[in-house]
Amino acid sequence: MKKTLYGLMAICAPLLVASCSQGPSKQSEKDSKVTISDEEMDYLGITDREHLSAASLRALKWPKIGNEWFLEFSQPMPLKGDLAYEEGVVRRDPSAVIKVGDLYYVWYSKSVGPTQGFAGDIENEKVFPWDRCDIWYATSKDGITWKEEGKAVARGEKGAYDDRSVFTVEIMQHEGKYYLCYQTVKSPYLVRVKNQIGLAWSDSPNGPWTKSKEPILSPADNGIWKGEEDNRFNVVKKGDFDSHKVHDPCIIPYKGKFYLYYKGEQMGEQITFGGRQIRHGVAIADNPLGPYVKSPYNPISNSGHEICVWPYGGGIAALITTDGPEKNTIQWAPDGINFEIKASIKDAPHAIGLNRSADTEKEPTEILRWGLTHIYNNANYQSIMRFTSHRVVKHVAKGENGKTK
Repeated sequence: MKKTLYGLMAICAPLLVASCSQGPSKQSEKDSKVTISDEEMDYLGITDREHLSAASLRALKWPKIGNEWFLEFSQPMPLKGDLAYEEGVVRRDPSAVIKVGDLYYVWYSKSVGPTQGFAGDIENEKVFPWDRCDIWYATSKDGITWKEEGKAVARGEKGAYDDRSVFTVEIMQHEGKYYLCYQTVKSPYLVRVKNQIGLAWSDSPNGPWTKSKEPILSPADNGIWKGEEDNRFNVVKKGDFDSHKVHDPCIIPYKGKFYLYYKGEQMGEQITFGGRQIRHGVAIADNPLGPYVKSPYNPISNSGHEICVWPYGGGIAALITTDGPEKNTIQWAPDGINFEIKASIKDAPHAIGLNRSADTEKEPTEILRWGLTHIYNNANYQSIMRFTSHRVVKHVAKGENGKTK
């Protein structure tokens, strides 16, 4: 039998008010009716319908989803062969892993030498580990021992939009062709520099690669810096969520079009109750080479960092990590744009390179069973690692069999 619940749905803002009322007002009772069965009440452990906390009211409005999206990650393990940690070398931000014949392929950012930051010699040193990078690739028969095959995409000639660094690469395999999208920086690498996205394509995963002469995506041009100081926090107008940088690109063939998902960084970025203001957007094209047009619905997330997306169930799933109020969640959008939370997770690996050879329709998180990530070995150098995950459907103690009737 369904019964009617009344309660208070209020958020107490400690910076604005000194305290919250302990009881619901008549108006809030009227506006917050919730209908729920006795079975659902029992599931949530709520027995007193007359006294509902704000937390209980939120729980009563949760979507009725199971645990099929929930998983746990194991500690990353070092790779063997040429991708084992090498002092003095940065290897980071692995692409997705694809399988061609009997070989796995991965692409990644590679640079050498320590990071000096913006206080160093910007013309000759590195301001970030991903500065002065080229894109390299490696192959493996088992996903553990890797052979570095060489440089795939190099920085451009002086004066080109990608003359300083090409990095954070992603691979798309489509109809016998291969596409690499990646971040670019033009010298000098200043605090206010605006990163863009480039593209290269080939008939073979081994190249040669043809690079786009111009970026395929750029930051929004509607923010205004304040003053001439090289300071990204001084703004007159912040502009769109991606007015400063477009990062971490990933192109997915979807519904006959090509969805370019990316991370946006805003001029005058602030810290909120969820951390850094990092959000994701999508740009859509009819052809892999573009032109890519940003969705009017951007931003399509209010949280996240590196892009990690995959097709599932006719829609697009996303692992949202690191920054924002909805960080550490898995989300899914039936149309690739309108994402809803499906699970909260912990300890997600950084900069995940998905295993695109997985059966993505087997279950929602099958593509996350193994893949690549990177770790900071120290302040200057990073290396690529392997991660694994497993589904969790119940919690049992040591010696407990966990059987149910």
